[in-house]
Amino acid sequence: MRAKTTTVHGTESESGTANRTFSVAGHLLRAPRPAAGLYLVATPIGNLGDVTLRALETLAGVDMIACEDTRITRRLTERYAIAAELSPYHEHNAEAARPKILARLAQGAAIALVSDAGTPLISDPGFKLVREASAGGHAVIAVPGASSVLAALSVAALPTDRFFFEGFLPPKESGRRARLTELARIEATLVLFESGSRIQDTLAALAEIMGERDAAICRELTKLHEEITRAPLAALARRAAELETRGEFVVVIGPPAAHAHAMTTDALDALLRDELARGSVKDAVAHAVELSGRPRREIYARALELDRQIRGSDDEA
Repeated sequence: MRAKTTTVHGTESESGTANRTFSVAGHLLRAPRPAAGLYLVATPIGNLGDVTLRALETLAGVDMIACEDTRITRRLTERYAIAAELSPYHEHNAEAARPKILARLAQGAAIALVSDAGTPLISDPGFKLVREASAGGHAVIAVPGASSVLAALSVAALPTDRFFFEGFLPPKESGRRARLTELARIEATLVLFESGSRIQDTLAALAEIMGERDAAICRELTKLHEEITRAPLAALARRAAELETRGEFVVVIGPPAAHAHAMTTDALDALLRDELARGSVKDAVAHAVELSGRPRREIYARALELDRQIRGSDDEA
């Protein structure tokens, strides 16, 4: 049976298309070589069936696929019988690999850039390559598809008219709390990435700093053990010890209520203690006024009291 030929933008390679094929449901399809340029190809975030036909045509047709981890990308190419050159491109080798990719683009190559999962450049390497390829006059083409950010937003049952993507929080507790305090002031739904090893601590900090906001924990999206838990942050924090921590997490937090602009007393104290440990009362007050929504006079009085407590503890020690 003769294989069906599919069409994408671009021209056939002069050397032929013997290896530019892919398989879907047992049917072998030809993939014409795309026009020269850098193709940003979204790949599945878990379920390999979520790849688009355009993504498969592109991956099968390009001269090379630049990927974070060749072992992970090979699972996708083997699933769809794509015989493509895979070349690693990640944060540890980018400085050396980027000039080689740009040189091949200058020679007229068609190159795909993929991340381990989802849409390239969203919390993974690629920005500098795209910037330099664009500056060099090379075409940069998006081949959209799966995204854990959009998947989580769609199932969280929270407002989506405005959202702010934060990605991963700082790993250290002090940095994480400071950043969450800043994020609490943003009047939009928040989207965070978190690892299983830190999800429980992050939920505790979120509940303390952001109070009773509605939220959703999305674990292992599109995978066999996908799990979506929706509840106020305080309830999620109370049940954190029971949470399955294996897998990857996207946390979606609803926007603050219209009347909830002022930081809680506990969150204010935590912010002031953190600031006082690193600097002066004046600097701590200035930062807290900016973030807390509380009166300066109140914050100044509380900062002085906490500073006396901290210095008293130091003297006793």
